[in-house]
Amino acid sequence: MNAEIKGQAVLILGYGREGQAVHRFLNKNYPELAISIADWHPVTPLFDAAALHLGPDYLKHLSHYPTVIRSPGIPAHLPELVNYRRYHGHLTSGMNLFFALCPGQTIGITGTKGKSTTSSLLAHILSLHFSDVRLVGNIGRPALDDLTGASKNTWFVVELSSHQLEDINYSPQIAVILAIYPEHLDYYPDFKSYIAAKTNLIRHQDKNDLVIFNPNHAISARLAQKSQAKKFKFALKNTPEIACFVLEEKIWVKTQTKAQVVVSTNIPLLGQGNLENVLAATSVAHHLKVPLTKIKAGITSFTPLPHRLEFVAEKRGIRFYNDSLATIPEATIHALKALGEDVTTLIAGGFDRNLNFTQLAKFLSQSRVQTLILFPETGSKIWQALDRHSPHHKLRKYEVASMAEAVQFAFSHTPKGKICLMSPAAASFNLFKDYAERGDAFKRLVLEN
Repeated sequence: MNAEIKGQAVLILGYGREGQAVHRFLNKNYPELAISIADWHPVTPLFDAAALHLGPDYLKHLSHYPTVIRSPGIPAHLPELVNYRRYHGHLTSGMNLFFALCPGQTIGITGTKGKSTTSSLLAHILSLHFSDVRLVGNIGRPALDDLTGASKNTWFVVELSSHQLEDINYSPQIAVILAIYPEHLDYYPDFKSYIAAKTNLIRHQDKNDLVIFNPNHAISARLAQKSQAKKFKFALKNTPEIACFVLEEKIWVKTQTKAQVVVSTNIPLLGQGNLENVLAATSVAHHLKVPLTKIKAGITSFTPLPHRLEFVAEKRGIRFYNDSLATIPEATIHALKALGEDVTTLIAGGFDRNLNFTQLAKFLSQSRVQTLILFPETGSKIWQALDRHSPHHKLRKYEVASMAEAVQFAFSHTPKGKICLMSPAAASFNLFKDYAERGDAFKRLVLEN
């Protein structure tokens, strides 16, 4: 039996995408197990279940099971789970199962923003050199679904969220730590707890492993220094300790004897944040001895992911950009910097995760943005922060309750030749299912006008 499974009775806690992947995996590989499911919401099991615990009391039966497999959406710090782990049994996760059984090489990528772009770009580059590269994890493909047929020659690029790292018992051979900012403060008690979850990425590394990071991001650097692994550093500016950097509008890597150009910074990805993502992916590929010609080919042929500084269309002389994945203020600042002074209309606001909008307000007060189109709940907080920081600012606001209203105001108040940017600086859950639904609604309404 796998080390992550104790006893014959297993409870899958949470039956979304990850929970269903666990059920598929266990049903195929451990048919002798009695598998039960617990979830707040009604569910339809993919296979027969020994028991279903549904509704508000779904956590009351944990003590009946030697092993509970937690889905990422259920916080490991819930009192019921803390108590279960302390007194009753083994709490694990689908990601723990994956790492325990994975026969191949693993590259784990975490951070607050840029995980999906970095992971996708890296997988794209590696696929030009290695025969078996699999992109899994928080990107939307449960890792357990891709174990079939894997071997020691398989490279797994694993995007890891803080939720997946919360109780992880393993670390990847190569860990990439991108910039970390306050997020998910509706899920974690405080920012310190969020950072602690991210730290688990490198907690189990040893001296034969590698951690890649930008030392100019203080939190990322602090986490990386806790790893026993070898260090590989990248940054936008070159210093003696930096192995991958930008100079004269080119990306460079250092070998033992010299520095070599990889590619021009005139690439399909916009903005400084994306440039750092490219540096991170380049660092991994270079360490794995992927030829520079293939790294360049991978970067220049990469198709940017949707909802990340995505150009939608030019309509009535106005350029529209969809940056729906900007769910924190720092991401919106990055987007405004990337698009420059042509942005005169910003659509922002959304679900309140107790974030601080002071820095965004400071940036807006000094920018060329003229019009704010604001969604509840955080739209009012952005405006209040702006009033506090710059009481005499000249920006105007329009408060809206739907994307249709937002797009209508954008067409009415954005001058021809300028940009309307939808970069909310907040999550979407008060008005939309997720960031993708929000971004898709924006794109559809722009294109329909």
